[in-house]
Amino acid sequence: MRRRQLLRRLALAFLLCGAAPSALGPARPVANEREAALLVTVAEVGADRAVLWLRSGTTDRLRVSVAPADAAAAGHTFEAQSRADWDHIVRVPLEGLRPGTRYAYRVESASERVEGGFTSAPAAGADAPVRFLWSGDLGGGGHCRDVEDGYPIFHAMARRHADFFLFVGDTIYADHVCRAAPHDGTSFVAVSLDAYRAKHRYNRADPAVQSLLRGTPVYATWDDHDVTNNFSGPTEPLMPIGRRAFRDYWAIEGPAEEPDRLYRSVRWGRSVEVFILDTRQYRSRNTDVDGPGKTMLGAAQRRWLLDGLSASTATWKVVVSSVPLGIFTGSVSDSWTSANMFGYPRPGAGFAHERDLILRTLRERRVSNVVFLGADVHYAQFLRHDLGGYPVYELLAGPLAARQGFPRFLDRSLNSRSLGSLGLANNFGEILVDGGMLRAWIRDSTGATRVKLKLSAQTVTGDPI
Repeated sequence: MRRRQLLRRLALAFLLCGAAPSALGPARPVANEREAALLVTVAEVGADRAVLWLRSGTTDRLRVSVAPADAAAAGHTFEAQSRADWDHIVRVPLEGLRPGTRYAYRVESASERVEGGFTSAPAAGADAPVRFLWSGDLGGGGHCRDVEDGYPIFHAMARRHADFFLFVGDTIYADHVCRAAPHDGTSFVAVSLDAYRAKHRYNRADPAVQSLLRGTPVYATWDDHDVTNNFSGPTEPLMPIGRRAFRDYWAIEGPAEEPDRLYRSVRWGRSVEVFILDTRQYRSRNTDVDGPGKTMLGAAQRRWLLDGLSASTATWKVVVSSVPLGIFTGSVSDSWTSANMFGYPRPGAGFAHERDLILRTLRERRVSNVVFLGADVHYAQFLRHDLGGYPVYELLAGPLAARQGFPRFLDRSLNSRSLGSLGLANNFGEILVDGGMLRAWIRDSTGATRVKLKLSAQTVTGDPI
């Protein structure tokens, strides 16, 4: 009896606790990290130069100090004034850097100070290990910045302490709306220069993104959502303003004869040379019939790529393409392949003629150890394409934060084989090159390893075809 009474009293006590007001109600949302008023990105780092990209948000005068981290040499101090007509952006070119040297910087405005560092690229002949990251697809509709966590995958990326990050397209989703997000930058489709800049600013201001870009040099290229879905440059009226905003925010400056050029290369020691493609600005219409007259790169860029790869003395030649070589990407063939969703060719579709010309030329010239890096398909996969005994590896990663996909049938014309994949998860890729060994990983948003691969450098032999 006493036991029953005790149980009744305990039950009543629990009931009253649940009904009575208390401080133990539903948890309040955790406030997002305070957005920095002063945004910083380390970009376009080479052996002797870099660009420090800054945005103050005001017309405050900025003071920038840069010096070798070991204090073995004197540093330099710059002063700059941001301008409202350039979205308060300041680009500070850093010239005369020492190869393979760690640098520290400090940026000060009237109200804020940011400190960070980066390492310049090793000299072309230096035998140094290289660690870098790649991924793409950030802020697709419905997957924009979380009110509490922002883009948390960038914290995991920053913890890898990589030498650089390759941002492989769709750095924004200019053509998507994300009405649920509380931040400015997502509730509209961009059709003006101010709107494109706002989309970039929305992603760049995230504290997690800043945790990476303040200390890890970035090289970015664009893809369709940086302007509008599946666009072809020469025929897209929005391309000039989308390109202007992209160049503004990623500190890319083409040569004097073509300042809007986005394709470029960077050498990172003896082991790695990276060739970053522009698959949008020069491309034919996706709906054009494939053949000798259809191009994704344009004649000048294709020649630059083939000659650069052929002349490169780097052990590993890394080609960054924002669209995949051999994976179906939709009913409008927007990637290199002509394959349908089952991997069978669709006559006249895609850009397979130019792709095959590039790969065939590389085989004829016996260019060894070519690795293509990409994103776009919203899942990760390591692929080996076999062109009659000539291997070409394609490593895909992403999305960073967008609709998640899953592996599909591969283009049968490339004799492709999957070496591992990860679907339905945000992810990024990591590569470590040490001499003739290349190790690659796919890591999820926590940084955990989900797929891994090891490749050994090989020399192409045999008769050219």
